[in-house]
Amino acid sequence: MSDQKPSAEQAVAPAPVSFYEKRKKIYAKGVRGLFDNWRIGMVFFTQLLFYGGLWLEWNGRQAILLHMVERKFYIFGLVFWPQDVIYLAALLIVSAYALFLVTAIAGRMFCGYACPQTVYTQLFMWIENWVEGERNARIKLDKAPLDARKIRIKATKHLLWIILSLWTGFTLVGYFTPITELINNVRTWNLGPWEAFWIFLYGGFTYLFAGFMREQVCKYMCPYARFQSVMFDPDTLIVTYDPARGENRGARKKGVDAKAAGLGDCIDCNLCVQVCPTGIDIRDGLQYECIGCAACIDVCDQVMDKVGSPRGLIRYSTENALAKHLTRKEIATHIVRPRILLYTLILVIITGLSIWFLANRIPLKVDIIRDRSTLAREADDGRIENVYTLQIMNTEEQGHRYKVTVDGLPDAEIVDSPEVDVPAATLQSFNAVVRVQPDAGKKGANQIHFEIVALDNPDIKVREKASFLLP
Repeated sequence: MSDQKPSAEQAVAPAPVSFYEKRKKIYAKGVRGLFDNWRIGMVFFTQLLFYGGLWLEWNGRQAILLHMVERKFYIFGLVFWPQDVIYLAALLIVSAYALFLVTAIAGRMFCGYACPQTVYTQLFMWIENWVEGERNARIKLDKAPLDARKIRIKATKHLLWIILSLWTGFTLVGYFTPITELINNVRTWNLGPWEAFWIFLYGGFTYLFAGFMREQVCKYMCPYARFQSVMFDPDTLIVTYDPARGENRGARKKGVDAKAAGLGDCIDCNLCVQVCPTGIDIRDGLQYECIGCAACIDVCDQVMDKVGSPRGLIRYSTENALAKHLTRKEIATHIVRPRILLYTLILVIITGLSIWFLANRIPLKVDIIRDRSTLAREADDGRIENVYTLQIMNTEEQGHRYKVTVDGLPDAEIVDSPEVDVPAATLQSFNAVVRVQPDAGKKGANQIHFEIVALDNPDIKVREKASFLLP
């Protein structure tokens, strides 16, 4: 036997390894059932709020308007200014804890029913099914050679997708630019660069994500899918397959005793895979790609009805329930656990405090700026005067007349008229000249206070401190 080693040319080259999985297009099959009805209801509810909220009016203006130019957010009867950013922070915190609470109780239920990616993918799929047909028709159309019919069908689908995407982008921008102004700008071809940018950007991403990427957004781009596991525990409700009941899976002839043949309830029809929008097999266990839409539950229940087996082979359940064979009542008792109580307590406290502060918010803000060009000067009557500029912000949607008074030094008074009118939801400057006797305080800075009170409502008042300089 020769000990000669093979040459480099004779050596077998290693097979190339790909770091990226080639995407296989998913043709999700439509299914009707209880959870599909819930999903349809959530689509209509969320989109009614999004598309319809734009056209609501309040006090002669758009009810919901995040006016970037004026730097004011109008939410029905409330007006928020940049100084109210604390309420935005509270809203984000409440939303985060609400998501944590829902996830700890019922897994990715938000993803399956209310996530914008899910909602718009559902809308695009409805258009796709209407134009191209159901799953088998779509597969057949994609495999067919390119001809006039295929071009017509595909063009119709994409045209409807583009219209919906642009309308979505237009609606979003309409919350930041008054909708009447935006419509007029579009009609007169006078759309601003930033408005056009955001309409086409948001519309373009809607078209891309809901029309083409779909499950890839959930699998590779969404961070929630990656950190959801830290919020799960064995008592979290998830979409589960019952292997103890379903295995061994396999087809069976009519009239054959499945148990005697060593078969479980699963007939291995693969319909649960065909209806899954992310293309997973729920029978392989919990996977991060599962968005909890429960389409597999609806279709499996229908199959169980046809073969005469009880429903619930695929169902909302928990790991503990499957392992310990818990009843529904026992599952419900396990929902109330320390994690849930903690999330609920934090959520209630933050929400309650936010509502209380919002309800007791004084609709008046005042900034006081002392004239630094003239620190102190002597008036004609021998008294010392300082000049201030008061920025009075009326955050209500009704005008007020305010009276400005000053105290902190003996006989301190405001020269000229101490009253100012501030229209609804506006900022008004008020120049205040304060005079005191030369011996009213110590040399240098002395603390004084301005009090601004609404004449028609004494409860609306603000007290701010300032410094008065004596030479």
